[in-house]
Amino acid sequence: MVATADIFEFEEFRLDRCGDGLSRRDETGCFVPLSVGSRALDVLSVLVERASELVTKEEIMSTVWRRSVVENANLTVQIAALRRVLDQGRPEGSCIQTVAARGYRFLPVVTRLDHAAPVPAVSNKVVGELPAARVPPAARHRGRIRLATVATAVLAGLAVAGVAWWVWPTPSSSPASMPVTALALQPVAPRLSIVVLPFADLSEGGGQQYFADGITEDLTTDLSRLHDVLVISRNTAFTYKDQHVDAKQISRELGVRYILQGSVRRSGDQVRINAQLIDAATNTHLWAERFDHDIGDLFAIQNEIASRIANTLGWELVGAETTRPTERPDALEYILRGRAAFARSPAHMEEVITLFERALALDPSSVEAQSRLANYLRNRAMSKDAEAARADLERAEQLIAQALATSPGDPYAHFVKGSLLRSTRRCEEAIPEFEITLAANRNFPAALNEQSICKYLSGGSDHEAIGLTKQAIRLSPRDPNIWWWYTWIGFVHFLQSRVDEAIGWLEKGRSAQPKAPPTHFFLAAAYGFKGERERARTELAEALKLLGSDRYGTIARTRANGDLYTPALRERYETVYFPGIRNAGMPEE
Repeated sequence: MVATADIFEFEEFRLDRCGDGLSRRDETGCFVPLSVGSRALDVLSVLVERASELVTKEEIMSTVWRRSVVENANLTVQIAALRRVLDQGRPEGSCIQTVAARGYRFLPVVTRLDHAAPVPAVSNKVVGELPAARVPPAARHRGRIRLATVATAVLAGLAVAGVAWWVWPTPSSSPASMPVTALALQPVAPRLSIVVLPFADLSEGGGQQYFADGITEDLTTDLSRLHDVLVISRNTAFTYKDQHVDAKQISRELGVRYILQGSVRRSGDQVRINAQLIDAATNTHLWAERFDHDIGDLFAIQNEIASRIANTLGWELVGAETTRPTERPDALEYILRGRAAFARSPAHMEEVITLFERALALDPSSVEAQSRLANYLRNRAMSKDAEAARADLERAEQLIAQALATSPGDPYAHFVKGSLLRSTRRCEEAIPEFEITLAANRNFPAALNEQSICKYLSGGSDHEAIGLTKQAIRLSPRDPNIWWWYTWIGFVHFLQSRVDEAIGWLEKGRSAQPKAPPTHFFLAAAYGFKGERERARTELAEALKLLGSDRYGTIARTRANGDLYTPALRERYETVYFPGIRNAGMPEE
C-alpha cells in the first residue's frame, strides 16, 4: 500500500517529497538540504514508504523509471549515491541493506508525518561533499497541478533564496514547449550520466532516418550496459528530435553531465557517421570520431559502429570525470581514478591497486570495487614469483566470491572470475563464465579475448582464437588493452610457426604499450627462433627488467609458473617457444 504522507523522518534525516527533498538535522537542530539527484530521491521515496520490507529491484525500477527502458546498473548507481549521503558517519553499516539477487531493505525506523512539522531555519553551510542546495521533489510525477502549486509557493521566496530554477519535462510534453508552471529545482547531475540525442540524417534527399534512429537506439542500449553509467531512456531522448536546444538547457532539463550527438550521411555506396561527446555544463566538445563504411549489411554496420562508439565512450567518460576537481573523494571517485590509471599503462598497477583499496575501504559492499580490485590483483600476481602471487590470487578469489554473492548476474564479476580461472590454468571452468559475460554484454571486448585464450589453451583452433581477438579489436580499436590483443594474436601465430607474421603483430603490441613484459618475452623468443640473436637478447633483457621478478627467469620457471603453458600447448612450446627463448639467452634452470 502506498503511504499518503509526503514527509518522512528517520534518524537525523527528513525526506519532504513535495518540498525540500532530503535534508539533515545539524547540531543546532536545523534541517539542512542535501544535494541528491532527483532519481536517487525517487528511489529513496520508494524505500522509506516500505521501511523494513524487502522491495524488489523490479518494483523499484517500475515505480521510478516507469515506462523507460534502462539497465539494472542505473538502480545500482542511485543506491550508491544514497549510501554516500545516508551512511556518512553511521557506525553500524549501511541503512540500505542489499538482499542478494532480490532487492533492498531500508533499515532505519521511519516516522510518517501527515502534515509538515515546524522546520527550523535552514543554515547556509556545506553538507557532505557538495554545497547545500535545494533539490526537485521526489514525487514530481504526482501531476502538473500539484507541481504548479509547489512551484508558486517556492517562487515567492525566490528573491531571498537566490535559487536557480529550471523546467522539468514530462513524458507528454516537448522540451521546447514546457509550461512555466512546471518549474522544479535543478538536480545534481549524477557522475557518468549521459543522453544520446537522436542522430540526424544529413543524406542528400534524406531517406536514411531509420538508420540514424537505429544507431541512436543501439547506442542507448550499449551505453546502459557500462558500469556506473546512467543513460537517459530512448523515449525521453527522442522528445528532442528536430529540436534546436542548447546543451546546457538539456543538461538542466535531464540532469545529465554529458551529451552524445551525431549524424548519418549516405552517398552512393558509402555511409559516414559522425559522433561528438559534449560536456553539457560547459558546452565544450570532449571527443569526436568519424566512421566511414561501405554499404553492405546496414544492420551489421549499425551494430558494429554503435559498439565501437560505446566502448570508446566508456573510457572517454572515465577520463573526463577524473579531470573534474573533487574536494572529498568518495568510493566512485577512487574507482574512476583507478580505471584511468590502468588505461595509462600496466606499469601503474601498484597505483591502480592502491586506488581500488581506498574505494573498497570507503564502500566495503561495492561490487565494482570488489570485482576490479580482484582483477588487478590477478594482473599483479602474474608478474610475481609463485609464492608471492599466491596471496594476491587467494584474496582475488575471495573478493570475486563476495561480489557474485551480492550480485550474481553482474557481467564484469563473471568476467573477472573467468580470468582468475584462466590465469590458474582452469580454462574449461573459465569458458562458461565468459559466456555469461558475453550473453549480458555482447560488446565486452576483453571477454572476447579471454574466451579466445581459453579456447586456444584448451586445444582449440588457432583460427577461432585469432578471429575472436580480432573481433575485440574491431569493437574497441582504442582500448587500453589493445596492446595485449595484438600480442596475443602474435603469440598464437608464433606457436603455429608463422614467425614473420607473429613478429609483425608483436611489434604492433610493443608500439601500443612499450612497458608490457609479455610482448618483449614473446618477441625475444620469435627473434631467437628466427636466428636474430642480438635483437632477441635485447628484448629478453627489457622483459626481465620490466617484470621485476624471476617468475619467468628460466625455462624451468616458465614451465612451472607460466599461465599460458598448458598441457594442450606443451608440444608447441617445446617445438617453437623454448628453442627461441634459449637463443635469446634464457637459461634452463
